[in-house]
Amino acid sequence: MTAKLHWTCPALVILLLHGFAASGAAHSQSTHFGHPRIAPTAPGAVRLATYNIANLFDERDDPSLSGDEDDMNSVKPAEQKQAAAAAIRAVNPDILALQEIESFDALIEFREQYLDDMGYDHVVSIDVGAERGIEQAVLSRHPVTSAQVWPTARLGGVHPDLWNDRPNRYAGQPLMGRRSPLRVTVSIEPAGEESAPYEITLFVVHHKSGRGNEYWREAEAAWLLERIREFERHHPGANIAVLGDFNDGVDTATVQTYFRSGFSEVFTERKPGDPLTTTHESGHAWDLILVNPALQPELVAGSASVFSTPLRSPGADWRTTPPPQGWASDHLPVSVDLMPRDS
Repeated sequence: MTAKLHWTCPALVILLLHGFAASGAAHSQSTHFGHPRIAPTAPGAVRLATYNIANLFDERDDPSLSGDEDDMNSVKPAEQKQAAAAAIRAVNPDILALQEIESFDALIEFREQYLDDMGYDHVVSIDVGAERGIEQAVLSRHPVTSAQVWPTARLGGVHPDLWNDRPNRYAGQPLMGRRSPLRVTVSIEPAGEESAPYEITLFVVHHKSGRGNEYWREAEAAWLLERIREFERHHPGANIAVLGDFNDGVDTATVQTYFRSGFSEVFTERKPGDPLTTTHESGHAWDLILVNPALQPELVAGSASVFSTPLRSPGADWRTTPPPQGWASDHLPVSVDLMPRDS
């Protein structure tokens, strides 16, 4: 949690994004989902966002990562960092949940180089021991009062014998969390006559990826909901959001697990395949913000949005298809505004 307070320039953001997308014939064709522009934050509101920024690795070699997981193979190019920063500036969140962060140091470096005037004085990124060296993080303009991760969580049960109709290499082994969620509580100072700070607790997730790992994601969701219930028992009426990269859509068993426990998503109307709410270059909507009943009334109606950045075309093989000019990530940022007053 560090210091410096500045602001951003929306006009420059739009020029940067358009400049990135306009040139570069050697790059692949770009597909656009989401909205090309996002409305300013509602007066008096706080903007909450999530963004899988795609492999924010710095140029420092981590000796604990080698072979297929060598971090030097995943260093994020400067032009991609600049494009990601331009997207963040365009969305202009007050509280930003991030996925695929290498480390606290890598995030601080990114903030200092590209977002130093955005007022993100409060930074949380905690090592969770993931084999690929990535973790969840939060950048915030408001103080973070507590943070927690669960790096060795046992989810309960064991891996099944089959994975995609083939023998499962983990068969019979205990189910473990692959990338621990990050819990942070953010305190927002009152405006006007309110006497107590408004608090919101985030559970930032990056569920296990890949076809065939549905059982794993469902176990992660069930386990996390137990942790949320524990938190609610100690903090009745807490405003809670679960947000991040779910690697599953709203109609899947993973996300339905959250819905059955009382969570709802911030898009009140979502049509299957709607490009305005699609968040991944594969054409899926995997990046979500879910809220509990205490937080839901504070959402600003109609403020949920997906911000558009250049993406590969759906169906393109990311291993062989170069990203288009201006590419920042294979995911898009998702945001919603909330009024920081308990209803």
